[in-house]
Amino acid sequence: MYNPQSLRAEEFINHAEILDTLEYARAHKNDTSLLSEILAKAARRKGLNHREAAVLLLCEDDAVTEQMNRLARQIKLDFYGSRIVIFAPLYLSNYCVNGCTYCPYHAKNKHISRKKLSQEDIVREVTALQDMGHKRLAIEAGEDPLHNPISYILECIDTIYHIHHKNGAIRRVNVNIAATTEEEYHMLKEAGIGTYILFQETYHKESYEKLHPTGPKHNYDYHTEAMDRAMAGGIDDVGLGVLFGLENYPYELVGLLMHAEHLEAVHGVGPHTISIPRIKKAEDINPDDFDNGISDDIFAKICALIRISVPYTGMIISTRESQAVRERLLPLGISQISGGSRTSVGGYDIPETPDDNSAQFDVSDRRSLDEVVRWLMEMDYIPSFCTACYRAGRTGDRFMALCKSGQIQNCCHPNALITLQEFLADYASPETRALGQEVLKRQLLEIPNENVRAKTETYLREILQGARDFRF
Repeated sequence: MYNPQSLRAEEFINHAEILDTLEYARAHKNDTSLLSEILAKAARRKGLNHREAAVLLLCEDDAVTEQMNRLARQIKLDFYGSRIVIFAPLYLSNYCVNGCTYCPYHAKNKHISRKKLSQEDIVREVTALQDMGHKRLAIEAGEDPLHNPISYILECIDTIYHIHHKNGAIRRVNVNIAATTEEEYHMLKEAGIGTYILFQETYHKESYEKLHPTGPKHNYDYHTEAMDRAMAGGIDDVGLGVLFGLENYPYELVGLLMHAEHLEAVHGVGPHTISIPRIKKAEDINPDDFDNGISDDIFAKICALIRISVPYTGMIISTRESQAVRERLLPLGISQISGGSRTSVGGYDIPETPDDNSAQFDVSDRRSLDEVVRWLMEMDYIPSFCTACYRAGRTGDRFMALCKSGQIQNCCHPNALITLQEFLADYASPETRALGQEVLKRQLLEIPNENVRAKTETYLREILQGARDFRF
């Protein structure tokens, strides 16, 4: 039986409910009265439930899609403005005991170079990331109790937070590691992590078990219930995501939205972020082996639907996608992107080479961080390296309350400008710096509160004089 308040995966991600939802959507996808009603609800910025979203997803009327896209653009601006938060992944280890058929880390892959960063390696990697200008990392590691125990992850986090090179500092470490126990989530919380991220891969249980034939990840329920254990362990912010291309996309989107509804129903706090990766080519992995790839048009529609269905959530698109695809999806709801990414173990300090096969997937957008920052500004976005909410304790329900009310804008906009000024002063090329100063002048005028605007202007001047790390 479907029950969003249940802590059992089979009840809050209920297979029969998803099938019934999709049947309902197929039956009503041309119901103009219902479509108008759903779009009107979306326009109130309070979100849509999984059934309403499914109707819009299966509707093939171009006029409805365009109206949905317009709403997504406006809701993105209402909640997140023109800011785009930038981060980088840091791969600690590709040792893994699981048998995931879509991931080159799978235990039976004898071709991939197995690597694990020592603490000295991490210092070199993070120094290289700081020299690029990064302030926010997402650490990644395969599941391997011998090579990657929780003690190793905790030691890595501690090392990262203590590396200060020139004006560089990593101010927020998000963690993307395998599902674990409530006790170990509590350890991660005590270590000062930002968001705990775990991709579901697929919500279709039968497909999930076939795609994960061996290893602890085979346990669908344990994996799917991980976010509840994480929040019980004290982690305020969790990030969801499916790997589009593994299973039928309408099923996945409905499951994803049901998971968000479940977190709201049980914890009063939905997902802090939702990621939308698509399966990509990698060592020993060919995306053509999977039958559920989605077009760029469908991908864009999914992005817009998530934005109007879960308006408060941050949305992430990585360098898996090309510059063109990222450019298309940015206005439809994306609020975070990676830049200058390497998906190999040790790829920042020593540049990746063609024969390095330790990467988890092929990167499509290979531009430098400086190029990504300049590209964003050329499109009138504000590249943001802000970590203020996390460091000020504005997480979980406190962040969501501010976000849903729109009050977070009073902090986020000036903080974005402050961290952009740091990047321009310390890391930008002359061309990027010149464009950035023009952006800062224009965006200062967009701060409505006169006192906040004056204080921001003071901070921007002091950064040019050598001060760092201001925040609202």
